[in-house]
Amino acid sequence: MAVKISPVDMESRKNLDLRPGDTVRVWQKIEEEKGKYRLQAFEGLVLARKHGVEAGATFTVRRVLSGVGVEKIFPLYSPMIEKIETLKRSRVRRAKLYYIREKVAREARRQLRRTRLVGSSLSAEQVEAARPEEAESEAKKAEPVTAETGTPEKK
Repeated sequence: MAVKISPVDMESRKNLDLRPGDTVRVWQKIEEEKGKYRLQAFEGLVLARKHGVEAGATFTVRRVLSGVGVEKIFPLYSPMIEKIETLKRSRVRRAKLYYIREKVAREARRQLRRTRLVGSSLSAEQVEAARPEEAESEAKKAEPVTAETGTPEKK
């Protein structure tokens, strides 16, 4: 069963000032049983808006849930969208914010490295002493080799 959008709602969606960089909460209708709907909110950053105000206009919203980035592409005029709330507006200098995907991943890796270093209270010498096989392989790499015979030089 399709829910119809009133012409008044179509006009309000057309005039909706939704830009990349906005933090929005999209209330989406989820069908539980036949004819029964519940509302579910999806809050995140608008990465892109495509196709202007035409019938096929869409906008992409990104959110990080449990450490995993989730992106949803919503049709602007979908009858399954109850309402769109703009929570915060950020000033951005790009029309499409796809670079945020890599930026967030880079920051997550940096945080992981920092927690790994802070989590271990061992000094650098103690860490190398705990891993002798790596220290041996590095020592072999540093040893000079003669070009004629391929054997290590004797000092």
